[in-house]
Amino acid sequence: MSTHSQSIDHGTGDHFHEHKWTGYLYILLILLVLTVITVTASRYDFGSSTANVVIAMTIATIKATLVALFFMHLKDDKAINGIIFVSTLLFLAVFLAFCLIDQDSRFDSRPATYKGPVNVFALPSLNDAAGKPVAAPPAAPAAGHEAPAHH
Repeated sequence: MSTHSQSIDHGTGDHFHEHKWTGYLYILLILLVLTVITVTASRYDFGSSTANVVIAMTIATIKATLVALFFMHLKDDKAINGIIFVSTLLFLAVFLAFCLIDQDSRFDSRPATYKGPVNVFALPSLNDAAGKPVAAPPAAPAAGHEAPAHH
C-alpha cells in the first residue's frame, strides 16, 4: 500500500477511484471546525427551542453528509445510493418538523412536582389570573435531609 494514496475498488470491478490522504485530512479539519461551531452554538439561545434544535440538526446533517460522501465513498458510488441517502434525510426532516411543531404547541412539560429553576416569563402556564408571573414554589428538602430545628 502506498503512503500517499489509497485505491478503493467498490466491488464491481469497473470502478476504481484514487483517493489521496490529503483529501481526508481536509474533510477531517472541516469536521473539527464544524464540531467547534456546534459546541459554540450550544451555548447561545437563538430565541426558541425550535431554532436551537434546527441549528443543531443542520450542523449535524452537514457533518453526517461529509462523512457519508467522503469517508464512506458515497460520492463515488452509484447515483441510486445518493438518492436513497438524500430521501432518508428528507423523511427524517419531515418527521422531526412534526415533532417540533407539536412541542411548540404545548405548555410547560415538566411535572407538577418539579422543584428546579423556572423561567417564569417563558411559561404562560405559571401566570396568575391577572397575567403576572408566579414564582416557582420553593424546593422542598430531600427526604432524610431535614434542616435542623433552631431553638
